[in-house]
Amino acid sequence: MTASRRAQTSLESRGILISTAATLFAEKGFRNTTFIDIAERSGISRGSIPWHFGDKDGLLKAVVDDFTANTLFNGVPPVGIDAGMALAHDFLHQPSTRLLITLVAEAVEPDSPVHAFYAELHRTMRKWTAAWVDTLKIPPGIDRDDYATIVLGAIIGAHQQWQIAPDEIDLDQTLAALKAVLMVPRRGKR
Repeated sequence: MTASRRAQTSLESRGILISTAATLFAEKGFRNTTFIDIAERSGISRGSIPWHFGDKDGLLKAVVDDFTANTLFNGVPPVGIDAGMALAHDFLHQPSTRLLITLVAEAVEPDSPVHAFYAELHRTMRKWTAAWVDTLKIPPGIDRDDYATIVLGAIIGAHQQWQIAPDEIDLDQTLAALKAVLMVPRRGKR
């Protein structure tokens, strides 16, 4: 096998391990997922995981980095309410977004290895959301960063409720309601 083919195989294995770990973290949580689980599901040897990532925390960092790089929060924020809500809709319907729900339970514990990674992910998401809300009219007297936190919280909260009770929550209707709420400041005088 040539050096370039070995490098390609290594990159492919790394990608498969990240994808498999993300799926298992979403299904079982970070703490309950083992290298054995990942190796069995991915078909890649257990010894490859520490070779690629060092340890489980390194694998988590790679999963979060991959998630961030491959979601809307890595792109240019949209302009206007319609474009932003369309991207929020797409984001919430991605299977990988379920990872956010599973990890949040572990992330709230300050001593959890998930805490720092999740906090960084939320910082990235708030920064992107703040750039988007800059294109909207924010109600008078409301800080832009606080407004972005509220909007992001509503989007994440709607997704969590939908994942927990999909028969009770219509995610599309909920996003339409959020859009209507966000448009309220446009109706009044500034």
